[in-house]
Amino acid sequence: MTQAHAPSKKPLAGIRVLDLGTFVAGPFCTTILGEFGAEVIKVEPPGTGDSLRRFGTPTACGDTLMWLNESRNKKCVTLNLRDARGQALLRDLVAHSDVVVENFRPGVLERWGLGYDEIKKINPRAILVRISAYGQEGPYRNRPGFARVAHAFSGLAYLAGEPGRVPVTPGSTSLADYGSGMYGAIGVLLALRARDQTGEGQCVDLALYESMFRVLDEMVPVYHQTGQVRERQGADTVNVVPHSHYQTRDGKWVAIACTNDKIFERLAHVMGRPELASPQAWGTVQARLAERGAVNACVAEWAAQRDCAELLAECDAGGVPAATLYSVADIFEDPQYKLRENITLVDSRIGPLAVQNVIPKLSGTPGGIEWLGQPLGGHNDAVFGELLGLSGQERAELRSAGVI
Repeated sequence: MTQAHAPSKKPLAGIRVLDLGTFVAGPFCTTILGEFGAEVIKVEPPGTGDSLRRFGTPTACGDTLMWLNESRNKKCVTLNLRDARGQALLRDLVAHSDVVVENFRPGVLERWGLGYDEIKKINPRAILVRISAYGQEGPYRNRPGFARVAHAFSGLAYLAGEPGRVPVTPGSTSLADYGSGMYGAIGVLLALRARDQTGEGQCVDLALYESMFRVLDEMVPVYHQTGQVRERQGADTVNVVPHSHYQTRDGKWVAIACTNDKIFERLAHVMGRPELASPQAWGTVQARLAERGAVNACVAEWAAQRDCAELLAECDAGGVPAATLYSVADIFEDPQYKLRENITLVDSRIGPLAVQNVIPKLSGTPGGIEWLGQPLGGHNDAVFGELLGLSGQERAELRSAGVI
């Protein structure tokens, strides 16, 4: 575990991002941009703040660990966007920003007089990122949705679980929120690149379910060509075997991935059963798929006769991809995670806090974590005073009126 430090070179330095989002998807998009040097101004309602402050594990500072982690590097301001004066200040912030990110239901910005057409008038170079449950268009555009709903609608949740059993959530994390945040960040980078060429901003429209639908490998062309509907496979994978999870003698679980015939041949040698890879046995993927149950049972029996460390050493020596199914406790102790500095220690409002480090690693202009989630309105004076030029008296009046 390493101590975080800010990089000296920042690839997005000079880019100002206005974060109007809530919970995870939109804010994670801006978190990525902030990690690589963008100035992110997080806008929250006065008094209550973003719901993410209360989502997750509470801490002594009043905000959750989720907030402290995912609001890294953001300047926090409060602004009542339902008040005309708040909307006017937001327009001023848009005029000073390169990117605006929101994940309200479609139409909310328009009701505040800040749809994309209006943003273009205020700042033709501004890029607007809109992440919503179903996108800005279509018959479902006004429906609400969170990651679980996106997992269902995208086709992902249908695949998660054991055959014939209740579908399960694919992990206890909000994959669609994080995936959509990443695609939103990609959209920003593409739009910034286009702006370099045209001088104009554009709108990035992303539905929450789309990031999950996009990563369902060949399911769409397969259904189009064959009508085949992929069903739940448990720990297995549809097109290859053995490619699953197997329990070892000491009660641990390992993932073994044989994605082609060559790797299965290596596994057969590691198992001391080279004849299994012959053309007369399971030497081809077609033969293994035809006898999936028998192949998995054979590998499972072999795995059950070895402790986890012994099995991994044999697979490693034989060139067979394998890994323990890690808990977060395992991750904290693993030397690969330590060498890659995937966990870093950052000073926070509750003391030093371990968080996931920035990825990807850039050799020349790496990202960094300068601070974790800040108090509600912690940067009001800096943003409204220094950036927008409001006097102390003006800020005090706006604060008294509940505008900031």
